[in-house]
Amino acid sequence: MPRSMTAYARITEENSWGSITCELRSVNHRFLEVGFRMPDVLRESETALRDMTRKKLTRGKIDCSVQIAFNHSDAGSTLDLEVAQSHIEIAQAIANKLSDAAPISAVDIMQLPGVIKDASIEASQVNKAGKKAFDLALDQMLEGREREGAKLAEMVEQRLAGIESQIAIVRENLPEILQQQRTRLHEKLNELKEQMDEQRLEQEMVIIANRADVDEELDRLQAHISEIRLALKSKESIGRRLDFLMQELNREANTLGSKSISSTTTQVSVELKVLIEQMREQIQNIE
Repeated sequence: MPRSMTAYARITEENSWGSITCELRSVNHRFLEVGFRMPDVLRESETALRDMTRKKLTRGKIDCSVQIAFNHSDAGSTLDLEVAQSHIEIAQAIANKLSDAAPISAVDIMQLPGVIKDASIEASQVNKAGKKAFDLALDQMLEGREREGAKLAEMVEQRLAGIESQIAIVRENLPEILQQQRTRLHEKLNELKEQMDEQRLEQEMVIIANRADVDEELDRLQAHISEIRLALKSKESIGRRLDFLMQELNREANTLGSKSISSTTTQVSVELKVLIEQMREQIQNIE
């Protein structure tokens, strides 16, 4: 089952010393790219969090935001005035550059990294809780990507059925199309018979017959459809494979159009390109 690269997840884990909220946003990307915004106390876990992501995802741009809310009423909470002063100076420097900067309150300063320290809470406790919250959020996001992927698979299947309908139209009308072409060809050859030798006439007939034969293109279109359906059942990352198959479908549709000898095959070629483009746009979002 395919997975979409677009999803959102938010998890809040409560602990005796406070809470950790992990928020994940995912969008499509050629490769796997993960960005973190989190307090300094969790920076030592960043490598582990990246490894956790790589084990569960292969593609997508992931933005991770982690926030910690300590219970500062507990014993052991201390205020680092030097860190607070540093934040204040930075805020004032930025405010001086703006014409309508909103004032920053003492509560805002207290919530900035490093201002409030809790001596009773070990960094290992916070990092353990952070990893747990991240893992839960990652699983929640995966569920969302799978639900969205199921919808994308339905859309792709609808377009595949549309392509098969167009193939059926060509196969159904092909005998009549070829017969009409033969009739026109014989009429034209009879007009030119006196001007061309028999060998040249046979060569021209072979060239035209080959041009009109689209059975091979129709067979390849059907084969690509089967490959796409097989890929949609895979549990692996299939986005790049589906993208390649879209290129192959488009190649056959173009060839069908170039070989067109009737308005029917021309119209089918155009409709195939529309269906393929609709699939391609959605497949760009499949992992």
